[in-house]
Amino acid sequence: QVQLVESGGGLVQAGGSLRLSCAASGRTFSTYRMGWFRQAPGKERQFVAGIRSSGNTDYADSVKGRFTISRDNSKNTLYLQMNSLKPEDTAVYYCATSPYGTNWSVNSFGYWGQGTQVTVSS
Repeated sequence: QVQLVESGGGLVQAGGSLRLSCAASGRTFSTYRMGWFRQAPGKERQFVAGIRSSGNTDYADSVKGRFTISRDNSKNTLYLQMNSLKPEDTAVYYCATSPYGTNWSVNSFGYWGQGTQVTVSS
């Protein structure tokens, strides 16, 4: 059984920073790809950033240059450093993992955390 628990969300002013964490348990994730997704009210869940077991990363265009995804396999923890936050970054942020797949579509991930709220005020 895989469990993911996000933390680090909160309320921040525009231009500020937050770091999200996702603690994984149940399996060794060094060989899994992991991703961050977000869902704003009334919108579909969307890809934010992903990291493969090789360490290669991908980002949505909307967060490139502002967000950084990283992983610490020794701690089974995934991170998302978010800088220069904008009001449009407001959403519930989810981490997800999968041992399979190559793309970053929501449907390609089978394990999800419960989400953490990020609110950016203008």
